[in-house]
Amino acid sequence: MAVVNALGRRKSAVARVYVTEGTGKITINKKDLTEYFPSSILQFVVKQPLALLDVAEKYDIKVNLFGGGFTGQSQALRLAIARALVKINAEDKKALRAEGFMTRDPREVERKKPGRPKARRRFQFSKR
Repeated sequence: MAVVNALGRRKSAVARVYVTEGTGKITINKKDLTEYFPSSILQFVVKQPLALLDVAEKYDIKVNLFGGGFTGQSQALRLAIARALVKINAEDKKALRAEGFMTRDPREVERKKPGRPKARRRFQFSKR
């Protein structure tokens, strides 16, 4: 198997994933997964598609990750891994879609409008 690459995005985070056959090592920006995401919840989110298909020990994953915060980054990475797994084996798509790992979450931060303190918030109104 050659290198399979995929892209995942969430909010302003972008994850580029390179999957090769190996022992289950996940390297993010030249750091280990546990070092990059110390939180066990975020580690769990990243490993969800691998755990679902029982292939956690089968592939080595190298990741370039930038933009956004840690939650957005972990979810972008989850999407990228799911897309890469589908490129490797198309039969897995149905199982991953059923769990919602193939759907790109389209929600983005709304821009701040002029004359307002935030995107939708208005300054306090007073009659007098």
